[in-house]
This record gives sequence, structure tokens and C-alpha cells, in this order.
Amino acid sequence: MSATIVIVEDEEDLLELIEYNLEKEGFETIGFLNTKTVSQIIDEEDIDLLIMDRNLPGIEGSEFVTLLREDGIQIPVIYLSAKNTDKDIEEGFERGGDDYLTKPFNMKELILRVKAMLKRTGKKLNDGGNLSYRDLFLDSSSRTLKVDGKNIEITKLEFDLLSEFIKNKNSVLDRDYLLENVWSDGGDYQYRTVNVAINRLKEKIDPDKTKEYIQTVRGVGYKLC
Repeated sequence: MSATIVIVEDEEDLLELIEYNLEKEGFETIGFLNTKTVSQIIDEEDIDLLIMDRNLPGIEGSEFVTLLREDGIQIPVIYLSAKNTDKDIEEGFERGGDDYLTKPFNMKELILRVKAMLKRTGKKLNDGGNLSYRDLFLDSSSRTLKVDGKNIEITKLEFDLLSEFIKNKNSVLDRDYLLENVWSDGGDYQYRTVNVAINRLKEKIDPDKTKEYIQTVRGVGYKLC
């Protein structure tokens, strides 16, 4: 799951530009031109980071963050502000800021600071749900598979099947479990359906039969090995 970032910026064009660039990096964004309904969103949504301008209509940005901190809200805050004196920056940190970037700014630097902040605060950065095991790598955004760095063509069903094995790499998966979680469209499938699909998948990811990624556990099911 990707991080969700609230951006409060009263310049609409700049707000849209920040949203666009962060979304390209895989983040969810919620933009505001002022602070009027920000508290409500923070109460209702799981927010991971707040990017806050200071020169805002109504309450000044750092004063708003001070109120959040007084309410016990500890969402990390990056100030993005034209207030750029040493005193301004010091004031921003004193008023609950975790980082401070002055305008004009470099968009790449902002993105790097966002990623660094989320990493420091323990939020897993969006990886699109990518999965890996040994030399298998599944890219969930493009639904592609690489084996030892080489692209391997697999079907949607095979992708989902391999994903399920990697997600449960320490468990034996029986056929009933796989039918329910991979073939979950209500069809009347039989155990043979699972057997055939797994054999086809094994042939694609291990054509030389030297790596034995998937092992049959007789009388039970299958597991990664």
C-alpha cells in the first residue's frame, strides 16, 4: 500500500504540479488550498505525511501544525515555504516541523526528502506490491516476471499463482486454498486444474528442472523450496 500525503498549498498551479510529481512516484495525494478541512481529513484518513506551506489564507501554516501537535497528532510535516530566513526556518522546526524546504525549490529534492522522511518514520515506501523469492522477481505494477534477471512470459493466472506461493513462502498450500484464492471467480474447478496450472508454471520458471522452486507435498499440496 502506498503512502498517503496531504499537501496544503494556496498556489493552485504549484499544488497540482506537486501532486502530479508525487503521484508519478506512486504516492497517494490529497491537496488543499487552505487548512479549513485538513483536520477533518486527518481524522478520517490514514495520512502518512503533511507537506505544508506557511503563507496561507486564514491560519498560518506553522500555527496550524502547532495546533495539530497540541492535539497529539504526530504526522510528520515538511514545510515548503517562501519564508526562508534562518529565523523562519528555526521557527518552523519549533512549531512541529520535521523538515523544511524553501521556495523556489527543486522538485526532485522534494521527492527525495519525502522518501527520506517516510523511511525515517517507518512507513514502507510504495513498491507496487513487488514480490521476490530466490531469483524470482514479480513486478505487480506491470504484472511481469523476471527469473535471474530475464523476462519470462506468464499468464495472469500464473502470475497470481506464483504471487500466492511467494506471499506464503513458509507454508504448504493445499489445492482447496489455491482454488479459493487464485481461482476465486466461483467457477466449478477440480484439483486437476491446480495440478495442470502448477506444472505449466514450473515448466516456464524452471525449464531445465534444476532449481525446483515448487515442491509437491504428497497428500497435502505444494510449497516453495
